[in-house]
Amino acid sequence: MSDINKQADLPQTPHAIYLKDYQAPAYWVDQVEMEFVLAAETTQVTTVLHIQRNDAVANAKTPLVLNGDQLSLVSLALDGQPLASTAYQVDAESLTIPNVPAKFILQTVVEIHPAQNTALEGLYASSRMLCTQCEAQGFRRITYFPDRPDVMSRFRVKLSADKQTYPVLLCNGNPVAQGDLDNGRHYVVWEDPSLKPSYLFALVAGDLKYIEDEFVTLSGRRVQLRLYTEAENIHKCDHAMASLKQAMAWDEQTYGREYDLDIYMIVAVNDFNMGAMENKGLNIFNASCVLASPETATDDDFYSIQSIIGHEYFHNWSGNRVTCRDWFQLSLKEGFTVFRDQEFSSDLNSRAVKRIDDVNVLRTHQFAEDSGPMAHPVRPDHYIEISNFYTVTVYNKGAEVVRMLRNLLGADGFRKGTDLYFQRHDGQAVTCDDFVKAMEDANAVNLHQFKNWYSQAGTPELNVRGEYDAGRKTYTLHIDQRTPVTPGQAEKQPFQIPVAVGLLDARGQDMPLHLSGQTGSGETGLVLDVHAPSQQFVFTDVPQAPVASVLRGFSAPVKVTMPRSEEELAFLLAHDSDAFNRWDAGQQLALQELQRQIKAHQANEPLPEPVALTEALRKAMTDIRIDKMLLSQILTLPSESYLADQMDVVDVDAIYHARLFTRRYLAQQLYPQFVGLYEQNSADKPYVFNSAEMARRALKSVCLSYLTETERTDEFERCYTQFRTANNMTDQQAALASLSQHATPLRLQALTEFYERWHSDAQVVDKWLGIQARSRLPETLDNVKALMQHPAFTLKNPNKVRALIGSFCRANPVRFHASDGSGYAFLTENVLALDKLNPQIAARLVQAIIRWQRFDEKRQALMQASLQQILETAGLSRDTYEVVARGLNKTQ
Repeated sequence: MSDINKQADLPQTPHAIYLKDYQAPAYWVDQVEMEFVLAAETTQVTTVLHIQRNDAVANAKTPLVLNGDQLSLVSLALDGQPLASTAYQVDAESLTIPNVPAKFILQTVVEIHPAQNTALEGLYASSRMLCTQCEAQGFRRITYFPDRPDVMSRFRVKLSADKQTYPVLLCNGNPVAQGDLDNGRHYVVWEDPSLKPSYLFALVAGDLKYIEDEFVTLSGRRVQLRLYTEAENIHKCDHAMASLKQAMAWDEQTYGREYDLDIYMIVAVNDFNMGAMENKGLNIFNASCVLASPETATDDDFYSIQSIIGHEYFHNWSGNRVTCRDWFQLSLKEGFTVFRDQEFSSDLNSRAVKRIDDVNVLRTHQFAEDSGPMAHPVRPDHYIEISNFYTVTVYNKGAEVVRMLRNLLGADGFRKGTDLYFQRHDGQAVTCDDFVKAMEDANAVNLHQFKNWYSQAGTPELNVRGEYDAGRKTYTLHIDQRTPVTPGQAEKQPFQIPVAVGLLDARGQDMPLHLSGQTGSGETGLVLDVHAPSQQFVFTDVPQAPVASVLRGFSAPVKVTMPRSEEELAFLLAHDSDAFNRWDAGQQLALQELQRQIKAHQANEPLPEPVALTEALRKAMTDIRIDKMLLSQILTLPSESYLADQMDVVDVDAIYHARLFTRRYLAQQLYPQFVGLYEQNSADKPYVFNSAEMARRALKSVCLSYLTETERTDEFERCYTQFRTANNMTDQQAALASLSQHATPLRLQALTEFYERWHSDAQVVDKWLGIQARSRLPETLDNVKALMQHPAFTLKNPNKVRALIGSFCRANPVRFHASDGSGYAFLTENVLALDKLNPQIAARLVQAIIRWQRFDEKRQALMQASLQQILETAGLSRDTYEVVARGLNKTQ
């Protein structure tokens, strides 16, 4: 009856939604019956909603308002009677019926156009299939509905389509009927017995193949497992299936959680805005996060797939059966589930290295977010577009908040809390406060102050000072905390912070700890409860001056400032029993060296040689007891992004030259050690994905990257030989990535050969694009622009955009932040093009320049001009508007 696909109808200045304004739904939807007549060009959706008024907040005069976006309304009926056009209003965002009874049935028929849906929200076409993405607000692009997570309904869905084009028709729940129709069409009816919000609705139609397995739960139920993909990729599914069974077993053993449906399905799609989606019983995955074979996927890919498969499965309880009341509570499901998948990966692989990986994400990305214009609490208090808050703060910092609860309560206390949480709230939409309340009630503790982690933005900073009294044999830790000002939060309350500590004697052994005022003694590690602006912790019976190991295991997401000499850092690197702090001591030692070199470069002075770091690494490289994966992390210098965050004014060029100088110095001084380790860890044997082999290949790759820094012809030849002879993608990609950083003829030769071999594999081609975009060579931007015209690239595919444009703008600081502004102009052009196609991807990309105030005046002006140009563009999406406006401090 009306086509509301009108971007111009949206308000010129989008308005924010606030947590304080939350109200329960005026109407509940108990049951949903849907029928899809599927086709790529036009799909017809008939929806029957069984609705009743929520008398707690609504009355007979309360209108029914349903969300709708990009829908063409064909018909509308209430209790079987068609509604006249005067009985309702339709605009660009909603359908409103002013007068409705307390209980009624509403039927809508709409048409949608999947093939035209480049935003990849709602129902859209990907390759030769149709699929959905409904989180956070995509269901409103499918039908009119109160599209919010606290409206939970039972769904019955009939799918019909051309049988030859779409022989497989999938939806949430269990299949209850199927058959053939006229004109070569067929149908399948799916029924989901679980209550679920609309964001968990999923549908897939396509010509798909599958592998199948089963899992027997602890109670003896048999669950059918299927993993669907296009025929050419069916051989890449085994690892994902094995990971799924590992995740199901782990969740039973660790949390006592069984799966509840008869079937669990995963579908791989090529076009997807996110990594994966936990739709009840029907997970939809970005193909890059589920497909793997040794020839086409690296160790990192295998590792990531294992983690993401686990993450989406764990959502069955932490997100699906217990979901979030509103989108401000997003971390309730995401932070908790990230913590669960981190622990899953830690139990299956190296716990120490997993912790290092997770902390690197926090320090490089989340700490940066906390100090920029997009800073927000783990539970945001307002947003314009919720898709902008699927962030490292909500996910990764949210996971750290859950981890701190575990650190404070202990493993047993935390398990009691989660058991109570699931028992109390199964089938409900709840809040972060409900989660903390379950922890309080299960352990008889008061966590009122701890909840500041949910409401306050910013990264707390701890100033730590140690003081030894030889006469009294006491060691005192003085800990002060402060949190910098963030947008909208000038005043900060103290956080409750668990700080894990240990004390080392002169031999590097952990000392028994006796904390004054605390019963029990003799443990070699304690968790200090830091909750005041300034506190002192006194350890007694300390026979000698110790070396303190502070924030072991990175027990809280904070920054620690503690005066350390090079000798003390080298001592911790060599001896600390906490693997994370051992690595971190090496990072801090490298940071001290690099900061001296940055200052020398800025003063046009010769760069000082990093002698202390070199000797500390030499010692680590000859330690036969050290874990190889840990050593590979120790040998990796702090990233350029991390170094930038340690500066008041970011000097891109000084950081680049200091880091490159250090890498080349280490390569020269430790050349025999790098050669020895490379050769010791080179083995011609079939690929196996396990912790030991991953560690061997990781150490080998790090050594190779240093060897090529010597610029020796024989080392380039060594690298090219590995590229040509590798029997797995891990080794081949490592060699290609190393060559790509150097102006050697072998670089172009290897890139050409790589593409010729793998041009038909989309995931491998993405690696090829990303490697070139991250090259430090001066001509990289020109190469990236040329690659945008390559047949392998399209702006409509998020994976291609992330691989090429995203890698250049977010992972190549020295070239992106070129002083002439060419990188910013490139970003601006592509953000504006993407905003018309896929606003979510555009909004994420533009965040590369919203921290412009951290840079020198010239770069500040260039980035501001780019942001202003974007902001003044007509028809800008809410997604991009919110990020740019916050970057320019022009939000409400």
